[in-house]
Amino acid sequence: MTQTEFLNVVMPFKDKVFRLAKRLLVSTEEAEDATQEVLIKLWNNQSKFEEYKNVEAFSMTMTKNFCLDKLKSKQSQNLKIVHSNYQDNSISLQKEVEFKDSLDWVGRIMEELPEQQKMVIQLRDIEQYELEEICKMLDMNNTAVRVALSRARKTIRERLTNTHSYGIK
Repeated sequence: MTQTEFLNVVMPFKDKVFRLAKRLLVSTEEAEDATQEVLIKLWNNQSKFEEYKNVEAFSMTMTKNFCLDKLKSKQSQNLKIVHSNYQDNSISLQKEVEFKDSLDWVGRIMEELPEQQKMVIQLRDIEQYELEEICKMLDMNNTAVRVALSRARKTIRERLTNTHSYGIK
């Protein structure tokens, strides 16, 4: 496989790899390092691409495992999940501030979710993967993925509603 062929296979989903790494790690730099490591591993194992049904799903699984290993290592003392990359300049400043505040709250709420729920909601709602693909990536059955997704969404919805109503019901 030539470098051009490799790039044609890998480039369409490299941003998804980065976003998943950023979701799981503390900073852009850590996510860039993780993305680079995954791409190097893919390059070194390109001869095995024919064995994989879906190279993208395989790379997302590699990314998840690499990031979780990094979080478990001693280097992870300073790592935590962050997410604040949403901007929409076509709306009023007040609406933009409200959206950013809501997004920050969702990010904070997501930080408190169990690890499995974080990954499921990241892959489904942010990366837009189908349930079957998520099942394969996380090695879970369909029902478990749907339950984790439902619980994560419910937790986020309830906590966000409580936050926006200022405790008034």
